[in-house]
Amino acid sequence: MIDDNGFAEVFAGLRGPEKRIPTKYHYDERGSRLFEAITELDEYYLTRTERALLELSMPGLIGELRPATLVELGAGSAEKSRIILDAMEAAGCGRAYVPVDVSADFLEKTAARLREEYPELEVQPHIGDITEPLDLPGALPHPRWIAFLGSTLGNFDEGQAEELLCRIASRLDEGDRFLLGVDLRPGPKKTVGRVEAAYNDARGVTARFSLNILSVLNRRFGSDFDLDGFEHRSTYDAEGGRIETSLVARRDQCVRFPGEAGIAIAEGEAIRTEISSKYDRPTIEGLYRPAGLVVDRWIEDDDGLYALVLSGPAG
Repeated sequence: MIDDNGFAEVFAGLRGPEKRIPTKYHYDERGSRLFEAITELDEYYLTRTERALLELSMPGLIGELRPATLVELGAGSAEKSRIILDAMEAAGCGRAYVPVDVSADFLEKTAARLREEYPELEVQPHIGDITEPLDLPGALPHPRWIAFLGSTLGNFDEGQAEELLCRIASRLDEGDRFLLGVDLRPGPKKTVGRVEAAYNDARGVTARFSLNILSVLNRRFGSDFDLDGFEHRSTYDAEGGRIETSLVARRDQCVRFPGEAGIAIAEGEAIRTEISSKYDRPTIEGLYRPAGLVVDRWIEDDDGLYALVLSGPAG
């Protein structure tokens, strides 16, 4: 059965002069599991550095600010959230957890595990696309923290990131906080080579994750992408301060969707599937300004790889 929801966006992106597929189509259940595998790879420093920063900082911050609710955008398996939830449990303040994700099957399995692990916590899984208005359950106790970890903000261009941050800020009341995880730009202790290696692992897990987006399109929209006809490519764009990930055609081909004219793709032509922007503090503060967010804490590792940013509404 063909899923019409989102088809126009996908088809328009593939017909444009610079072909692209929205990043969210990576995340069916298989894609979500592949991404979880990526986060455990040696090359992928982002997750383990973020985890170390969470373990270092959360007990003190949670004890000080005592959030009652944690909302996590793009929750996945909620592995990182457990660090926050453990700190909330230890402080005796945690009452509700709302994991938000586009993968319904993956989300429900995550919620079921968390209900067993935290029987006193109200777990309310919410199927949602973070590119759309943030529709959360209404009766969540305050103070609330909204967490957006994994440097997922980097998957949005500047305009999209500002819009997303404005939507998040609109859900924050006095005393609430927004916790963001961001991958930092290359610097004295962080080479471009290290950044690129995180998206080009030796085992090819990231390549399988990239190609899976074509399987998702074939299943949802009835297209006939041949996965063997494409290869994964990720490179760092120093001017844009971001990794650009594409699928590059191995040969000339024509991709068809039911009832539509074929889409010609030339050998060597790229379909962009993801960007992964890297940040520094001035850039983040510039993105926060239109949303009315003010940085409370900037927590960075000694090698300048990654940062956690805790912020609240201005005024």
